[in-house]
Amino acid sequence: MSGELRIERVGTSGVFALDGGTWEVDNNVWLIGDDDEVVIVDAAHDEKTITEAVGNRDVLAVVCTHGHNDHVTVAPQLGENLHAPVLLHEGDRQLWEMTHPGVKFWPLVDAERIAVAGTVLEAIHTPGHSPGSVCLHLPEAKALFSGDTLFSGGPGATGRSFSDFPTIIASIRDRLFALPGDTRVHTGHGDGTTIGTEAPHLEEWLARGH
Repeated sequence: MSGELRIERVGTSGVFALDGGTWEVDNNVWLIGDDDEVVIVDAAHDEKTITEAVGNRDVLAVVCTHGHNDHVTVAPQLGENLHAPVLLHEGDRQLWEMTHPGVKFWPLVDAERIAVAGTVLEAIHTPGHSPGSVCLHLPEAKALFSGDTLFSGGPGATGRSFSDFPTIIASIRDRLFALPGDTRVHTGHGDGTTIGTEAPHLEEWLARGH
């Protein structure tokens, strides 16, 4: 290995489709690694943009925080072309099949540890936005990759199929807010935040119901 551990954001844009509706969305793809190896978090929209950001580094895994199409768009292509396993929680198999029917993935489980660049990413199962939503904790960098579970200003959307507001609240309260307050939250869309910034607002989210 060479170079220091770093976190890189790659922005992509495309379409999110579910329940008969479509929305134009901007996604954050995260690369975690060093000069030699990297893990890709989410495979949104644009294979070329992601592979160019990876460069000549070895890709150890393509980890999907959940199965919505805008987060798994090019996962099979990245996995095949970069010779890396695609990881997704089994709870989102039905969502995955909507975008990639019959395509296999490697089941990601709660507390699974993914080694990269001399450190470890830890999977945290956080259902609610979808049944198989997972966040990735990188303790060494005080970082959390939250997918669509937690954003600046509140939890991810729960108004569509396979989602549930009380479940996402429980995931955030019990799993994410147990992390140190200075943990930086790298989100699936938009700007980041910290655990300490969001934790005081839990009762507000409960009152508004989203």
